[in-house]
Amino acid sequence: MSYRSAEKVLPYELIELIQQYVDGDYLYIPRKESKRKKWGENTAIKQELEERNTAIFEDYIQGLSMEELAEKYFLSEKSIQRVVYQKRRGS
Repeated sequence: MSYRSAEKVLPYELIELIQQYVDGDYLYIPRKESKRKKWGENTAIKQELEERNTAIFEDYIQGLSMEELAEKYFLSEKSIQRVVYQKRRGS
């Protein structure tokens, strides 16, 4: 996210009004609901996590223990259990 100067994009009257509430601080203005993007929409992270989770489940089916999987994938045993449970359910 980059910052833009309010003086370059907002009318002076609006800046004065905002300064009554926030003077000299940074202010985040959220996107409109209709323009929000879903998590991971700009990257391939969803696909990468799906591939990792499939590999975890396949290793589990091959007989690796939860502890071994946690060490191999650098996750907690609870996270491994969650992945295995979700894959078993077909999610």
